[in-house]
Amino acid sequence: MMRPNTKRRPKTKSSVQPCEEKFCCTAIDSEAKFFCDDCKSAQCQECETEIHKSKLKFDFHFRRPLASPSVSNLCQAKQVNLICRERNFPDLWCEHCKLQLCYTCFDNYHSNDKRKHHINVSVAHHFKKLQELQQEKEKELKQEKEKELQNSLELYQDAITDMIKPLAPYSVSDSDESMTFCSFPQESIGSRGNMAFTSANSSIHSNQSSSSIPDLCQGVLLENALMRNSLNESGCDNWKESFILVNEEEKLQPKDDKDFLELLGCDKNDTFKVVSIFGNTGDGKSYTLNQLFFGGNEVFKTSPSQSSCTLGVWCALAPQYKAIVLDTEGLLGSSSNENQRTRLLLKILAISDIVIYRTRGERLHNDMFVFLSNASKAYCDHFKVELTNTSKKYGISEGSLGPALIIFQETTHTQVLQGTKDKPAHAILRDKFLESDNPVDAFHNTIHYVGITTSKPPTDFNKLRDSMIRRLGDNSVRAARKPAVIFQSLKALNEKFNGKIEKPQFNTFPDEYFTCTCRCLSCKSRCKLNMNHDTNSEQHDAGRDVLCEYQSQYGNKVYMCKKCLSNKKQVIVVPKTSSSQDNSWLGLTKYIWSGYVYECPNCGIIYRSREHWYGNEEEEKVLHVEYRHVWPQGPSALDGTHNAAQKVLDGFHYVANTISSVGARPTKYLAEWTADQINPSYWVPNSEIIKCSNAKCQILFDCAEQKHHCRACGKGFCSECSSRKRPVPERGWGPDPVRVCDHCYDKDETGTRIPSTPDAETVDEASSEKAALTARKVGEAVTSTFSVVASALDYPIGMIKNSARPVYWVPDEMIKNCCVCEENFGPRLAIHHCRDCGQGVCEKCSPEKRPVPLRGWDYPVRVCTNCVKKGVDL
Repeated sequence: MMRPNTKRRPKTKSSVQPCEEKFCCTAIDSEAKFFCDDCKSAQCQECETEIHKSKLKFDFHFRRPLASPSVSNLCQAKQVNLICRERNFPDLWCEHCKLQLCYTCFDNYHSNDKRKHHINVSVAHHFKKLQELQQEKEKELKQEKEKELQNSLELYQDAITDMIKPLAPYSVSDSDESMTFCSFPQESIGSRGNMAFTSANSSIHSNQSSSSIPDLCQGVLLENALMRNSLNESGCDNWKESFILVNEEEKLQPKDDKDFLELLGCDKNDTFKVVSIFGNTGDGKSYTLNQLFFGGNEVFKTSPSQSSCTLGVWCALAPQYKAIVLDTEGLLGSSSNENQRTRLLLKILAISDIVIYRTRGERLHNDMFVFLSNASKAYCDHFKVELTNTSKKYGISEGSLGPALIIFQETTHTQVLQGTKDKPAHAILRDKFLESDNPVDAFHNTIHYVGITTSKPPTDFNKLRDSMIRRLGDNSVRAARKPAVIFQSLKALNEKFNGKIEKPQFNTFPDEYFTCTCRCLSCKSRCKLNMNHDTNSEQHDAGRDVLCEYQSQYGNKVYMCKKCLSNKKQVIVVPKTSSSQDNSWLGLTKYIWSGYVYECPNCGIIYRSREHWYGNEEEEKVLHVEYRHVWPQGPSALDGTHNAAQKVLDGFHYVANTISSVGARPTKYLAEWTADQINPSYWVPNSEIIKCSNAKCQILFDCAEQKHHCRACGKGFCSECSSRKRPVPERGWGPDPVRVCDHCYDKDETGTRIPSTPDAETVDEASSEKAALTARKVGEAVTSTFSVVASALDYPIGMIKNSARPVYWVPDEMIKNCCVCEENFGPRLAIHHCRDCGQGVCEKCSPEKRPVPLRGWDYPVRVCTNCVKKGVDL
C-alpha cells in the first residue's frame, strides 16, 4: 500500500556552484569553474579570464579548478532517460525502480499511472537501512567464527584427553599397595618419533629411556608438544611449499592479489599476521622458521643443494597460527648490490607485524644495532605515509608504531642477557641501542628478547615459540589483515621505492635508498625529496643550505627586485625588450634606442640598460642575483630571454594569417572558376566536386585540401588518391606520364580514342579538345614555375626564424612530434612553439593564450596544455 503523500519542503540542492563574481558572466547563473584563493570567490571561465588579465599582478593569484561531485552521489535521472538540468543531489529512493532521484525528477518520472503507486523513502533513511543490514551480516559472521573456534577448542581438548591415558597402579613396595599414582605414557609423541618426555635435568630433544618418569613441572613443554602432535594428527603435516615473493632484483613475482591468494592457498576473507625473520647469512633463519611453524618440515629449503643461502624473499602460509611467514635473504652475504638488498629487506620489515631477528653468537654484534636503527628511521621517515594511504584505501586502521620486534640470541658458551624485576632483559637491550647511538623509535615499546644457551644440539625453540604466540595474539599494536591488503601494502612500497641505486657504499645513510636520484646539471647536487615524486606539483629541491654555481650554458642566473626583497617579497624579474605598457612596435623602437628593460610588477620599470648616453648604473645596484639549480627536463635559460625579433615575426605572421583567413575562400573559388574555363570537356567541373571520388576515401574538400583531376577519367580526387602517373595518349596527353587516379592506374587504357577516319564534326570536336588540352598544359607550366619560386623563398624565411627564436626554444629540426599528444609533425600538422616551455606543440594542444611574464611575454601568447595545467596547480 502506498504511503500517503505529505507536504514536503523544497530541500532539493543543486551540485552546480554559481559564479560569485558576476563580473562578465554570459548567463544569469553561470557555473563556476575555478576558485581563486586570493580573490576568495568562485568564478566562471569568463570572469576568471577577464579578472586575471586586467592587471599583471592578478595573474599570480592561486586558482584551482573546482572538482565536480561523484556521479554516484547525484540524481540518477539519466538511467531512466531523463535529464536533471540542475544536477541535483538526490532526495528520494524508489523501492521499485531502485533509483535515487531528486524531487523534480521523481515527480516527472512517476507521473505515469503505472508508477504512481511506487513506494519511496528518503535517501538518508535508505542508506541508514543499508548500514544496519551490513552490521547484522557482520554480527552473524562474527558469531559463526566464534562458534567454529569453540568447536575447534572442544576437538583439541578431546584429542588431549585421548592422548593422556593412565597406567596401572604402581606400588612402592610389594607389601604396601596403599600409595599409588598415575604416570604419563613414556612412548615418543608425534608422528616423526623424535620427541620424548624426559626428566627435568635432560633436554627435551634428547632420547631417554621409556621407563623414566617425567617431571610434572615441564607442563609448558608438554602443552607445546601436545599442540604439535594434535596439529599433525589433524592433517597439517602436508605443508604447502614456499614460493618466491620478491626476487633479488626487487621485482614482485605474484601478478596481483588473486595470484598471491592462489599461491598461499587460502580464502580472500581470512585474516593473517605477517611474521618475517632477519639475520646474517648462515645463522639458520630458514631452519628456525621450519621448526617454529611447520613442525620441522622443510617448507623453506635448507638442503645443501640450495647452498644454504636464500636469495630474495620467500613466502609460506602457516594456517594453524594464522600467519604469513616470510624468509629473507641474509645480511653480510655476497651480493652484486648490497644497498639494493638492504632496501628490499627494509620494505619487507615495514609490512611485517612480527619481526624476528635471529643472531647466533656469544655477543650481540654491532651490525644488528645499525640495521634495526636504520629500519626504524626508514619506517618513520618514508614508509609510514605510504602504509597509511593503503590502510585508508581499504578502510582499516594502521598503528603509528612499527612491528613487534623479537631478538632471538643463541649462544654456546656465554650466558644470555639476564634481566631482573626492576630491569628486564628488553629494557637492558633498549639501553644498549641508545648507548650505541642507534635509536629505534619505531619499536619503542615492542622490543622483546629471547636468549638461550645451546651447549649440545639440537636447539630448543620453545621459548621463542611461546613469545611468538603471545605476539600473534596481541592486537594492541598490529591487527590481522586480509592477504589482499598485505599484498597491496608491499606493492605500494615496491612501486614507490624502486629506482636505481648506487653500488655498495658502506655506512651509507638510509635516505639514499628512498630519495630522488635526480642531480642538478650545474652543481651535481642531489634532490632531497622522496623517490618518484610528482614534479608537476612538487619541484626538485636540493635543500636550503645547498648553493648552486653559475653555468653559462644553462643560464641559471635569477634576478630579483631588491626593493621588494627588503619588504620580504621575492619577485623575479627578467630582461625584456619592452615593458608591459608598450606594444610590440613601440617597444622595439625603445629597445633599439635604450636597450633592454627590467620591470617589477610592484615597482614598475626599475632598470634600463642604455638609459643614458654614458654613466649607466650596474644591474646589481637595483637587482639581487641568485644562482638556481638546473634539473633534468626543467626550465632552462632562467637569466632572461630576448625575444624582440620573435615579436616582430609574430606581428608579421598575425597580419598575414588574418589576410589569408579572410580572403582564402573567395580566392579559391575564383581560382577554381578560372581553371574550369581551360579544363578539357571530359573533366568534372570544380564546382561539382565536393568530396574525393575514391569510394574508400570520400574526404570532403575544404579551403586547405587541394582538388586534383585524373587525366584519364576526369574525376576529382585528393592528392593521396591521385599520386601515381602513367601515359594517357588516348586522351591526347601524349607519351609523357601524367597524374591519374589509383583506379585508372591499374587499367591499360581509359577514355575514348580519336577515330582514324573522322568526319567533319569529329574533326572540329577533336580540334577544340586539343586546344583545351594545350591551354591546360600552359596553365600547369605557369603554376609549377610559381611553386618553385615559392619553395625557393622558404629557405631564407626559415633562416630568419632560426635566428629570431629565443634561446630556450627547441629548434624546429630537433622537434619530431607534439610534446602533448606525441603526434608526428608533417605537411598537414604545423609546428608551433609554447612560449612557456619552448617545446614544439600542435595547434590542437595549444588552444589557450596566457601571459608568460617570466619569459618576457606580458600579453596573452600561445601556451601548451601541459604548461596551463602547471599554472593552475601552482
